Amino acid sequence: MDFRVTLKKNYEFKRLYNKGKTAVTPYLVVYSMKTGRGVNRVGYTVSTKLGKAVVRNRVRRRLREIYRLNSDRLITGADIVIVARSRCVDAEYGKIEKAFIHACAELGLLREAER
Repeated sequence: MDFRVTLKKNYEFKRLYNKGKTAVTPYLVVYSMKTGRGVNRVGYTVSTKLGKAVVRNRVRRRLREIYRLNSDRLITGADIVIVARSRCVDAEYGKIEKAFIHACAELGLLREAER
């Protein structure tokens, strides 16, 4: 699966915030909506409240890598937005990854074999 297909437009993010399903964990919030396309589109949000640019970019890189490594476990045809929360800054990588998998399972984004 091509993990580089991303959401870029503000209206795409707003549509997911308003109409998508939500899963909340201590480290991140995942919004999703099934679209029926042949590929997943993903967007990342890291607020300036989390820290300066170095910190925000490190969190964003971690989120992108977590999605990349687990994208084959997800169903296709969904738009996903991953929003980092403040605990994500100091958290261990494994805990963030586990939170992402849990949120995806809650939203029904995992393939049947992975559940």
